[in-house]
Amino acid sequence: MLDKFRDECGVFGIVGHAEAANLAYLGLYALQHRGQESAGIAASDGSVVRHRKAMGYVNEAFDAEALATLPGHLAIGHVRYSTAGESRLANAQPIVVDSVHGEFAICHNGNLVNASDVRDALVREGAIFQTSSDTEVVVHLFARSREESTEKAVIDALSQVRGAFSFVMMSRDRVFGVRDPHGFRPLVLGRFDGAWVLGSETCALDLIGATYERDVEPGELVVLSAAGIKSIKPFLPAAQAQCIFEHVYFARPDSYVFGESVNEVRTGLGRRLARERPVEADVVVPVPDSGVCAAVGFAEASGIPMRFGLIRNHYVGRTFIEPRQSIRHFGVRVKLNPVRSIIEGQRVVLVDDSIVRGTTSRKIVRMVRSAGAREVHMRISCPPTISPCFYGVDTPRRSELIAATHSLEEIRKYLDADSLAYLSLEGLTAGVKGGASKYCTSCYTGTYPVVFPRDEAAYLQLALKLSPESPAAERPEPLVPVFDKDPVTS
Repeated sequence: MLDKFRDECGVFGIVGHAEAANLAYLGLYALQHRGQESAGIAASDGSVVRHRKAMGYVNEAFDAEALATLPGHLAIGHVRYSTAGESRLANAQPIVVDSVHGEFAICHNGNLVNASDVRDALVREGAIFQTSSDTEVVVHLFARSREESTEKAVIDALSQVRGAFSFVMMSRDRVFGVRDPHGFRPLVLGRFDGAWVLGSETCALDLIGATYERDVEPGELVVLSAAGIKSIKPFLPAAQAQCIFEHVYFARPDSYVFGESVNEVRTGLGRRLARERPVEADVVVPVPDSGVCAAVGFAEASGIPMRFGLIRNHYVGRTFIEPRQSIRHFGVRVKLNPVRSIIEGQRVVLVDDSIVRGTTSRKIVRMVRSAGAREVHMRISCPPTISPCFYGVDTPRRSELIAATHSLEEIRKYLDADSLAYLSLEGLTAGVKGGASKYCTSCYTGTYPVVFPRDEAAYLQLALKLSPESPAAERPEPLVPVFDKDPVTS
């Protein structure tokens, strides 16, 4: 039901621990929010790489018996949400192959914008692909590399792709971690009981009791083995373009991402929002769970008390059976319910991190009104989202983004809110270290730091089927054609 950008993927790796697979399992548990479609782990005892993967949550994919089949001191793991490529077991990761460079496993968080072009060229040369994931492109490039060492073959393969990537890869005796030169996606390095650990976020280190050492730097390849750590910077330097949406929504608030506390950044954005877009009200209510940190900051700066006027049901599974007879706002109410004693008769400020299509936000506003709110004011702790992402985030096409096709007043009316305001782009970038010079803000500006194939960009901004509850469906508008087939990217 969540009208949000979909989380991307989470990666984890560990070298030098007798329970490597078990620790990878726990690390993936902490990263479950980054992908809920599939989970996988590969482990090595120095002579053989074994792996298991399955659809579903981490606890659905693995039990004690499954983990017992993955012995060794090295392991890598992956939780997946497909930013492109079908949701099926064949696309689950790690992808494990045996090539001239030996057995090799690979996990990927990101999106390779030239994957389609590289894939087409490889197919013309006789390559046979087993998945529709862009990660397999790197596997083929690695296997075909004429470089003699595994390390150089990895560098050779990654030098031929463009876009956003944080990879964790494994041979029989080493684990590799690498970020693209722009540093779009996070990857952190830690230590645990003599072992080296890699993870998408520090919350994965926290769960196993590892200490955070540092971020893997943009354009850096780290090689972890029994001999220790080796750092290489094999790529040409590029302007940093860290994904600012990691701080807005994706990362867990207890994580440090790009060297900053996610909780502190989000709380600070809430404070800035209150100063930029003040409103007279009685109570600040966060939209759980993603709006909580910003709501705390908004309440602190505005002096309006914050109370949890919306309660989330944390025990809802990935699917549920809908009643045959329609229940008003059923899709939202199954996960959220208003607290009438907090809301009734009050002027309510609803704080959320973002609005994508607006369909869920409208249901929440109307739910709060039905609980007796006198006024409902919506405040969003990021700027209007006007452009799709091509760097590893599953976003709607531009025509489905409500802020790309409607004015602020049109959105307010659609949401049925008494007022609506967003944090400015200047306020957002001022809330992170390095500001606009370090971050990618393409979803708010339409300015993309890495060029992508023009035909793919044109396709991804075309209209898909609009929800009958979207504002575009409420007034006649000409729609551009819809293609029948998705392009193959990740």
